[in-house]
Amino acid sequence: MSNMFRKFAARISSIMGKPIAFLAALVIVAVWAISGPVFGFSDTWQLVINTGTTIVTFLMVFLIQNTQNRDSKAMQLKLDELLRSQKGARTSFVELEGLQDQELEALADEFKKMHDRYSVKLTALLQEQIQAEKERRHRKHILSGVGSAIGRAAHPLGGAQHDESEVKKS
Repeated sequence: MSNMFRKFAARISSIMGKPIAFLAALVIVAVWAISGPVFGFSDTWQLVINTGTTIVTFLMVFLIQNTQNRDSKAMQLKLDELLRSQKGARTSFVELEGLQDQELEALADEFKKMHDRYSVKLTALLQEQIQAEKERRHRKHILSGVGSAIGRAAHPLGGAQHDESEVKKS
C-alpha cells in the first residue's frame, strides 16, 4: 500500500507541477465565472467552486507533503554520504535532523560565529587583492606610457615627423 501511494503521489505531483495543469485549473475557474449569470450567481453556484477547491486543496496537501518528505529524506541521505566521504568532516553531523531544536540552535550559533570570524579575514584579504590589482594596473599603464614615449623617441625622424604633421593640418 505504501509503495502504491508513493508512486501515485509522485505521479500526481509531477502532473500537477506542469503548466498544463495550471491552464486546466484556469479554464475551470473561467468556465465557473462565465456560468455565474446563467445560475444567477446563486449560493449553489458559489458552493460548487468552494467545495471543489477545498477538496482538491485538502487532497493535494497530503500528496505534496509525501513527495516533499521523500525529496527531503533523499537530499539528507546524499548530504550524509558526502559528510561520510570527506576526510576531516564532522561525521557527527550525519542525521542532524534528529536533534532537538535547542541543539540545532547551538550549532547554528557556532556556525554564525565561525562565519563572522572568517568573513572579517576574507574581507581584509579581498581588499588587499583589490589594492594589489589596482597597483598592477597603474604600473602597467605607466609602463605603456613610457613605452610609447620611447617608441616615439626611437623613430628615425624623432619627434619632428609628429610636429610636421601637426603643421600640415593647420
